[in-house]
This record gives sequence, structure tokens and C-alpha cells, in this order.
Amino acid sequence: MELVQDTSRPPLEHMKGIPLIRYFAEGLGPLQSFQAWPSDLLISTYPKSGTTWVSEILDLIYQGGDLEKCQRAPIFVRVPFLELRVPGLPTGAELLEDTPAPRLIKTHLPLALLPPTLLDQKVKVVYVARNAKDVAVSYYHFYRMAKVHPDPGTWDSFLEKFMAGEVSYGSWYQHVQEWWELSHTHPVLYLFYEDIKQNPKREIQKILEFVGHSLPEETVDHIVQHTSFKEMKKNPMTNYSTIPTKVMDHSISAFMRKGITGDWKSTFTVAQNERFEADYAAKMAGCHLHFRWELSGAHQGERETGLDNKV
Repeated sequence: MELVQDTSRPPLEHMKGIPLIRYFAEGLGPLQSFQAWPSDLLISTYPKSGTTWVSEILDLIYQGGDLEKCQRAPIFVRVPFLELRVPGLPTGAELLEDTPAPRLIKTHLPLALLPPTLLDQKVKVVYVARNAKDVAVSYYHFYRMAKVHPDPGTWDSFLEKFMAGEVSYGSWYQHVQEWWELSHTHPVLYLFYEDIKQNPKREIQKILEFVGHSLPEETVDHIVQHTSFKEMKKNPMTNYSTIPTKVMDHSISAFMRKGITGDWKSTFTVAQNERFEADYAAKMAGCHLHFRWELSGAHQGERETGLDNKV
């Protein structure tokens, strides 16, 4: 493998009107011929929505809850990132070529950029959505530490870009809505970060049923414990500490930073929150997905994330 070059924060490149990390955009053409297998399972999220968390849960399920087997390689090798293309690292497609069935595949791609074979083969999808305010804050810190992104600038300027969909992978609003619409015609298990945070065992049981696996309750309890934020943050196979500093600089911000719901309150000003909520109301008008902005207590929230009562 060639030495990792300085990724030098290149500008985003638009593909079908959607901004992407330049390296990912450059590999998107060949990726359209990617061949999915019916046994594949796709883990889809907008960035910073619990992707690594659910990837580790699913790998543990596929390995029968065997923790040692999940130490065999970093999570980005065990669950290859479909569109990954960074100088000096194997591409996601290359990793998938070496991955035996049944494969777990991660993506952040919106539907317009997804290789068509994934839908043609009716590949099952586990989609995870997270509230937009926490995503925006987490994404800002990820931009700061992951040098494949352009410089994020100030938090205020980044928030404006996020609302306008001028960040990598484009609009959060479009992403969460289009994958929800897909779930009406395609095998998609649509989960919410806040629900997994509130009751991980219940949500893991949903995943087990969706993928057709059954595990003893004791094993499920072990999965819950192993995939807690505290455990994953210190686990080198899940915390991305094996990625070269020239790609991800953990001294700027940890890849696994806080893993909580409601962190936006420590970052948003009152004015930013008012501006965001007005923009959010306009862009989510007519959408019946409901997101929680915070959780409280051990069994937080009177109302679960999910569909609005109007549905």
C-alpha cells in the first residue's frame, strides 16, 4: 500500500447536484458498476447518525455475539464503507471484494448516487436517522478532525452550510425523507438514533427480527453492554484510532466525541436555534417523521421518535 498522502482539505465536488468529498466523487463513476449480492445488508445513514454504532451491533449479531470475532479487524474493514476512496487506503469496493458473504456494507450516499444493483437485488437496508441539531454539531467537529473535508470555518458559517445542504452528502432533510419514502417499497428497517439511545435492547431485537437472526437474551444483553458509547470509545476496533493522523486527527476532536442526545444545546446560540427551527419547519413541512431534540432520565421522553400522529 502506498503511503498516505496529506489530504489537504480539498473542496467538495458536486455529483448530480449533491456535494461530496472530492476523493469519493472521483470514484463514484466506477462504483456505479458495483455488484451487490442478495445476501448483502446495507447500513445507510446521513453522516454522524450512529453508523459505527449500528455497524458494530450488526457485526456482533452476524458473529453470534462473539466479542473475540469482532476484534478481528477495525470496523471499517469488517463493515466496508462503500464509497470510501482516500489516497493510500484501500477503497471500499476493494475491501468488499475480499469480504465473504453475507456482507455488511456501510454508505452515506443519497439515493441518486447509490449503485443501482443494491436496489435491483432488493438488498435489505438498516437506516438510522438522528435529529438534525445533534447531527449538525457532530458533523462540524467531524469536519474539523477528518481532513478529507474542506475547512469547516466557524460554527456559525458551518451551520448555514448545513441548513443549505452545502456539506458533504448534501441535505439532511432530503436524505432522511427519501430513505423513509423508500421504506414503503423496499425492505428498509428505519431506526432512530434517539430510540437506540433510550432502549438499545428493544431496538436490537427489531434488528434481529429484520435480519432473520435469533440470539439468547443473555447474548443480546452482552451486545448492549459491548456497544455502549463508553465501551466503543475505548475500543481501537471501533474508535477509528488506527486511521492515520493525516486523514483523521484525533488531537483536534475524537471520532467518538460524546454520543449523547441534546448536545446541540451546548453549542447553538438562541439566535441560531431560532433561525434553525424556522428553516427546519419550512423544509420538513408535510413530512410526518418526528425527531426528539433531547432525552432526559434513564427512560427518557414521553414520546418516542418515529412517525407523527397524523400518519
